[in-house]
Amino acid sequence: MIDYRPLFNLLVEAGGQRWAALLPGQLATAFDETGHGDLRRWRSVVDALPPLTPSVCDLLDQVQIGGDSDISETARSELRERLMALHPWRKGPYRLFGIEIDTEWRSDWKWRRVKDAIAPLRNRLVLDVGCGNGYYAWRMWGAGARMVIGIDPTLLSVMQFQAVRRLHGGDAPVFVLPLGIEDVPADLGIFDTVFSMGVLYHRRSPIDHLLELKGCLRPGGELVLETLVIDGGPDRVLLPERRYASMRNVWFLPSCEALSVWLGRCGFKDVRVVNVEKTSVEEQRSTEWMRFQSLTDFLDPNDSDKTIEGLPAPVRAVFVATA
Repeated sequence: MIDYRPLFNLLVEAGGQRWAALLPGQLATAFDETGHGDLRRWRSVVDALPPLTPSVCDLLDQVQIGGDSDISETARSELRERLMALHPWRKGPYRLFGIEIDTEWRSDWKWRRVKDAIAPLRNRLVLDVGCGNGYYAWRMWGAGARMVIGIDPTLLSVMQFQAVRRLHGGDAPVFVLPLGIEDVPADLGIFDTVFSMGVLYHRRSPIDHLLELKGCLRPGGELVLETLVIDGGPDRVLLPERRYASMRNVWFLPSCEALSVWLGRCGFKDVRVVNVEKTSVEEQRSTEWMRFQSLTDFLDPNDSDKTIEGLPAPVRAVFVATA
C-alpha cells in the first residue's frame, strides 16, 4: 500500500499543517477493512501486482505507463486479469504495459476541453475533488503540477489509483485519498488550483460546496468547475423530482447564468464559461472494463435530447473562476 508520509511532509511544507495532523486518523478510519466487505480483496489484488519497470511514461498526452515490449505476453495476460478484478473502471483510458483499459468515460476528451482554458499548472499545488480513480490527477502532474491531491470516498476508485501508482513506481507526488470535501479543514487556503468536475449536482447544498471549494484555495487561486447545466436565464434551476438519468443522487442543475450568479455570490471573481457540450454516448458508454448500464440506457430511446424521465439530456459546462 501507499506510504503517505511523503504527503504529510509535503502538506506541512505547503502550509497545510492542520490537515497533515488530521490525515493519519482519517486514513485509518477510511481504510478500516471491517467497514467494507470488498476492501481486503481489492487490497490483495494491488499487493499481488508485480514490480515492473516501465520503459516509457507519458502523462502529458495520455496516461501511458510501460510499453508493449516491457513484459511477456504471459505476464501481460496475468496483469490484465488482476486489473480486471478491479472492475468497473469508470475514468480513463489507461495504457498500462500494453493493456488498453477502455473505461466507461473518455475522460481524455474532457481533459482536452479543460486543459487549455485554465491557468498553466506548472509548479502548482492542486486539489481534485471527486477525482475518481485519479485519471485527471495523472494528467495534472503530467502538465507540470508540483503536487496533486485527489479526494474521493469511493474505495474501489482509490484502489484502482493505487494499482496504477504501483505500476508507475517511483515517488510521484500524486495521491488519491478516500475522503470527501468535508474532510478537508475549513478555509485551509493552500491550493493554487482546485478542480471539482462532476460533483456539484450530487451535492444537496451547491452553495455550501462552492464555499468549501473557495476555502481550499489561496487568494488568487483558480477554481475549475464542471457540472450538469440546463438552458435558461439567471433564475433557471432544475431540481429533479426523483431521478435524473436513472441517478438518485442528482440535486440542482442550474443554467450557466444561474451558476455564474452563484459563484459571484460566493465571492469568486472573473467567472468564465469556457465550454458547454452535450454528453454523447461515445463519450460515456459501457465497455469490457465497465459492463454495467451507461448513458445510452438512461436516455429516451425515441428522443436522445431527453432522459428516460423526460428531462433534458445531460449537458455539461466548464467554469473557471478566481478566489
